[in-house]
Amino acid sequence: MNTTARSALDQERYVSLVTYRKTGRAVATPVWFALAGERFYVFTEADAGKVKRLRNDARVQLSGCNVRGKVHGAPYDGRAAVTDTPESIARAYDALRAKYGWQMRVTNLFSRLAGRIDGRAMLEIEVDGPASTG
Repeated sequence: MNTTARSALDQERYVSLVTYRKTGRAVATPVWFALAGERFYVFTEADAGKVKRLRNDARVQLSGCNVRGKVHGAPYDGRAAVTDTPESIARAYDALRAKYGWQMRVTNLFSRLAGRIDGRAMLEIEVDGPASTG
């Protein structure tokens, strides 16, 4: 992983995750994320639009942002995929709980109560470096 991206993004509370439609149109979503090893992880609903878009195009762009998605950080290009290995998922949840603490535990509790925790997907993101300008 690009060390500049790792340092810049790991300091953020939220990132704007940009995925791409089949038409090439970018769709940005503010998300929680955590670094584990050399990869960033994001959890989401398994049937979320971003998961569907990633199945067609693995390209992503990450930028620091606020909870509403207003970008304030430099953009970084990368690739993402849905991971289904138990080791990666466990590592990702450990990192997310370490970063978000009680907020992650409350989110998990409400997801369990609503029966949605089994409907999650874990995204594994490898950041290549600063976004290309062209």
